[in-house]
Amino acid sequence: MSVIYHVPVMLHEVLADLDVKPDGVYLDGTAGGGGHSFEIASRLTAGGILFALDQDPDAIAEAGKRLAGLPAEVIRRNFTGLDEVLASHGTKADGILLDLGVSSHELDEGSRGFSYHQDAPLDMRMSQEGRTAADLVNSLSQDELSSILFRYGEEKYARQIAQQIVAARQIKPIETTLELAELVKKGVPAKVRREKNPCKKTFQALRIATNDELNCLTIALEKAFASLKTGGRLVILTFHSLEDRIVKQAFAEYCKGCICPPEFPVCVCGRKPRGELVHRKPLTASPEELKANPRSHSAKLRSIIKLAD
Repeated sequence: MSVIYHVPVMLHEVLADLDVKPDGVYLDGTAGGGGHSFEIASRLTAGGILFALDQDPDAIAEAGKRLAGLPAEVIRRNFTGLDEVLASHGTKADGILLDLGVSSHELDEGSRGFSYHQDAPLDMRMSQEGRTAADLVNSLSQDELSSILFRYGEEKYARQIAQQIVAARQIKPIETTLELAELVKKGVPAKVRREKNPCKKTFQALRIATNDELNCLTIALEKAFASLKTGGRLVILTFHSLEDRIVKQAFAEYCKGCICPPEFPVCVCGRKPRGELVHRKPLTASPEELKANPRSHSAKLRSIIKLAD
């Protein structure tokens, strides 16, 4: 295991938006190697507590070591269960953090099958349980594969790549990352291959599908906002447009007040905003961070304060 498991993205901005109170209750739904979690827990006194969740057993092992001796409880669980964790302790949260996407460790550890730069079994499971990416590419129909690549990867050549996958698996199952990478390259025009490695969108799409990421995010958002105390803060880091759109739309709904037709002279619905944005637009990484950690380049930080249930 690498010394630096995962470099926490936009750490200073995350901590500022969480506005950590020493005696508060906090939950990190994607603890990873414990980078953000360590900094949150380090700011807590004996009266405060951090619940650090992750579905990846590697992450849980690393976070457990990192958070030892701090007021933190490390729990192996998908963040869709965060409400049950808080409820089991009879509390709501002063702050919840969700750092979405894939961790540095999952990308760098070739055997996990997330990277198209290293040959490994085509796995991509964050939880290391359930069906793998190989199961998907070897069992789904051409239309289903094309739909996944287009919807989750916004891949322009989804249909052609899906054709290559289906043709290849008729000869032998597709079992490794580099086998899939070669099929992606065959499915795109030569000009595209010359410009850059064309595998990113396909690998992103299959990772999202394997882990049901967007559905889990939608579920977790509702549960996280409901699990905040009044005045509590929900802080979310996204790394691609599909995630960010879901978060942006959910936050807009929480901040929406009156829904009466515009021709009504006065409000009769009585609806009040349940949340208030911390920043009108998402924050992005500083030039200094971009230089030090290239993986922060696509990060967007959105935060909201809960005003009322």
